[in-house]
Amino acid sequence: MEMHRKKRIEILLEAPAQKRLTDLLDRLDVTGYTVSPVLGGKGHHGAWSREGLPSAAGAMVSVAIVVAEERIDEVLEPVFELVRRHIGIVTVSDVMVIRGDRF
Repeated sequence: MEMHRKKRIEILLEAPAQKRLTDLLDRLDVTGYTVSPVLGGKGHHGAWSREGLPSAAGAMVSVAIVVAEERIDEVLEPVFELVRRHIGIVTVSDVMVIRGDRF
């Protein structure tokens, strides 16, 4: 089976910024992304949970994107510019996909 090398960008950020991020990804012609709620975790400032939050104000989401290696800077730079103004984390990893024409 033929595999294709791509880059996976995962963005963890405050839920209220999600729409700004997905609108940006649409403008950048990213072919797809997945948004998932983040239930809790532990970081630099200790453990946290969205349990009991009355609104999305303290909630976090994770947005995953797979892009061609040659597009990584084109996508990553504006994404980081948006995320750096919020609570969030951006990670990049190497992935292999089967249907390379989708990215």
